[in-house]
Amino acid sequence: MTRRVVLVGGGYVTLHACIRLRRALRREIQAGTVELVVISADEAHNFHGFTGEVLAGMMPLRRTRTPLDRICRPATVIHARVTTIDRQHRTVTYLPVASAESRTLSYDELIVGTGGREPVDVVPGLADHGFTLRGPGELGRFAAVVEQLSAAGEVGGRIVVAGGGLAGVELASAIADRGRGRIAVDLVHAGEQVLPTLRAEHPSLARTAERDLADLGVRVLSAVRLAAVTPTAAILSDGTILPADAVLGVIGQRPVLIAGLGTDLRDPEGRLLTGPDLSVADHVWAAGDAARVRHLRTGLPVPANALWAIKGGAHVGTNVARVLQGRPPRRFGYRGLGQAASFGLGRSVAELYGVPFTGPLAWVLRLSFFLRFMPSRRTAVGVLGDVGRVLGGKRFGADGRWHRPKPGQPVSPAVSPTVSLSVSPSVSPSMSRSVGDGRGSRRSDPMDVASSSGSAPSAPRMVEAAGANPAESSRRCATPGTSPFSLVTHTPAAACQACATSITALVAHNAT
Repeated sequence: MTRRVVLVGGGYVTLHACIRLRRALRREIQAGTVELVVISADEAHNFHGFTGEVLAGMMPLRRTRTPLDRICRPATVIHARVTTIDRQHRTVTYLPVASAESRTLSYDELIVGTGGREPVDVVPGLADHGFTLRGPGELGRFAAVVEQLSAAGEVGGRIVVAGGGLAGVELASAIADRGRGRIAVDLVHAGEQVLPTLRAEHPSLARTAERDLADLGVRVLSAVRLAAVTPTAAILSDGTILPADAVLGVIGQRPVLIAGLGTDLRDPEGRLLTGPDLSVADHVWAAGDAARVRHLRTGLPVPANALWAIKGGAHVGTNVARVLQGRPPRRFGYRGLGQAASFGLGRSVAELYGVPFTGPLAWVLRLSFFLRFMPSRRTAVGVLGDVGRVLGGKRFGADGRWHRPKPGQPVSPAVSPTVSLSVSPSVSPSMSRSVGDGRGSRRSDPMDVASSSGSAPSAPRMVEAAGANPAESSRRCATPGTSPFSLVTHTPAAACQACATSITALVAHNAT
């Protein structure tokens, strides 16, 4: 009799659960007594750690996307969206991407790693005219707009990033770094200061990040939130209209809900309640952003980030293997490592076991950490090659080639043109859909993210449409320098040697 383990989702939880399952159940899988099945709406695993690097032109999008059928072997991968889970009969109902007919699959053990998505419904127009990064193909579509604006012969591109957490600050910095004076970036944050979580634990790191934002020319608008998105602008809660070629929403996340895993299994925020061993119910397990996992020491929910999803997924895989082998599951005992974010080439903050790092050293430590968890040795080596090209002064372009950008001309900072409008914080969705002719809507201009050389969708110029002065729109926020960053010239030789040794050791470890 074959026992089937079904893994829902294609993220970190599924990948690292698969790795543990195939290691622990190698003989059973080879004998055909255990079967692994992955059901994911995306055909590839997305490595979100390097999202900023993709937007900054430091590596191609394909480096962050690895086909699930390759890295989850010997699991069977089904490209579909799960619609219902029947716990009583232990079945999963799913809708294949290329079909309109639902299908049902039985399971013996179920691992839920569906993660979270941005709550686009809370901001009228964001789903139709804006961008988020967690859905299939989202990063590719947004990166295409950033690439086109950065490659434009003239200045004038404008991007609004909503969300002042670690991810929002990192992505705003990456866009500004890529723009090299051609793209003005506004960062909108509902709180009084950006990076509130990091500031509470490490205020010096938060201040360093703020200085990096200022150096890159990112304008921060605090105590105001994104109220609506139109094809031509971002409307803020205080009535301000920011003309924009693109609006990126990094406004938190909500767990992806699946029928059959009801409120009796979830906390008020919709996360699946897990026990000490990461079980949710009989034969159901969960980890990552879709689950509420309590920290062993503090008892508080663990952070929603990649590292905790990786460790949680690995633990779930180990426990499911133990259960199938007739052994009891173990308690999840991971205590955490730290956090890191990059704000452009050589600009980073990091915290490792409570010890803060900044600048180039933090940047290399972060790179080393991510190399350790890349899905494959081939990908890790490719990332090192990309880093070498970037340190040599090149950036990856929309044409799928590496280029050495022409030196930009220093310009004076300028306040982005805005239009005052008396508008309620809650704007009618019908209003956002009725403005303009739909240009700039990501839904009406899909892009095949698997292509690395296709033409990018056109991004409209919004300044004139919003009634701003074209002369004013040509003034850009200043960007730091134009020469390529060099770790050798910006850090002590000993630190560089140590960082290089660390990277080499991590890649070697990843190859084993």
